[in-house]
Amino acid sequence: MLEQPADLTLPAANTALERWAASGAMALTGRHDGPPLASPGDPAGLVEGAITEVARQCVQRTGLRPSLPGAELLGERAALAGLTRNAPASCGGGFRFLRTVDGYLGLSLVRAADLELVPALVESDDIRRFGATPTPQLWGALGDWASAYETTVAVDRARLLGLACSATPAEPAPLPLEEDARDVARVLRTGGSRNMPERPLVVDFTSLWAGPLCAHLLGRCDVDVVKVESRFRPDGARQGSAAFYDLLHAGHSAVAVSPDDERDRERLRALVERADLVLEASRPRALERWGLSASEVVDAGTTWLSITARGRCSDTVGFGDDVAADAGLLAWESGEPRLCGDAIADPLTGAVAAATAGALLADDRAKLVEVSMLDVARAALLRPGCGDPEVRQLETGTWVATGADGRSHPVQLPRARHVEGAAASVGRDNDRWLR
Repeated sequence: MLEQPADLTLPAANTALERWAASGAMALTGRHDGPPLASPGDPAGLVEGAITEVARQCVQRTGLRPSLPGAELLGERAALAGLTRNAPASCGGGFRFLRTVDGYLGLSLVRAADLELVPALVESDDIRRFGATPTPQLWGALGDWASAYETTVAVDRARLLGLACSATPAEPAPLPLEEDARDVARVLRTGGSRNMPERPLVVDFTSLWAGPLCAHLLGRCDVDVVKVESRFRPDGARQGSAAFYDLLHAGHSAVAVSPDDERDRERLRALVERADLVLEASRPRALERWGLSASEVVDAGTTWLSITARGRCSDTVGFGDDVAADAGLLAWESGEPRLCGDAIADPLTGAVAAATAGALLADDRAKLVEVSMLDVARAALLRPGCGDPEVRQLETGTWVATGADGRSHPVQLPRARHVEGAAASVGRDNDRWLR
């Protein structure tokens, strides 16, 4: 997985538009029967910068250069799951924009529990006749409901029920200014001294995409990763694309515990005490059931990196599509918002979190740090962007004009790396790590 030499020289940077077109994410943006669309800002450049930093940190720590992906990781899930651009829905179909009186409610219905809350959202059991899956008929009924409310009212109601959603104005909002920027990684607490082992141990409580991508990138940098799951509620991503799950988790250990079993909680606390870094992506109260306090862990000398939708102080749920929409990381077509790429806040955050984690592993003091998906998506908008390019359909494929001199760049389809082995089954490594 690691290779000599330690030369990190990269080709000269292309434009934001060329990076976007090359990443595979542009091919995922827009209607399935329409042209691919440019993104505002420079999300592909943000990913490339973060990956370069991860590689630099690995070389500094190990003297070896890791084998890491580039901006194409934005399209890897779509490539492995067979997804394509799908506006007005998300690539996976679980998110849609619903027109309100003054804008759009973006709503994610990606969990079975989300669909169970729909009658409460619209205050009518009659909507159950459309079934328990996000069918076009169900989305149509939700659109009828949303059209009677202002965006803030609809969003407040959805969030009160614990649904993941976003608020989007009726027209494109101005891009954020540099003075509006927030640090994408914020130190919330500084704790005790850390050991500095040659091969760090990372305990990974995360699930789905952003957190596991962070753990995956660290694992490519000569780090031991132990994934922790509940015996009864393992990572929901196991039910998605098996190839994508394997891509992110192959080579990692897997343990499973029961939060209600005191012996399991004791073993888990012992594992966390041995760790150099804890990754988690839960609301703060969620890990209380596991008998874990981030502050106590940090004070004892283990660093804690918290990946959240909108910060640890927010109790809202968020997934890659709705968080990106909330940040304004959207393309616009015929006066309507379109999602950029596939759940783009997830891979953006995973890459940025990995660069943050690498820096934390080089620090001799333990810290509690949060990385907010919303702030990362906004950071992509702060970078000089793609503009509004001309897209050309030629015999050789789809091309996008990238300059006044007539230069063009191909819009590449999503692609994925070779999957190296299978992910560990739930709890496979309990005997090794939870003795």
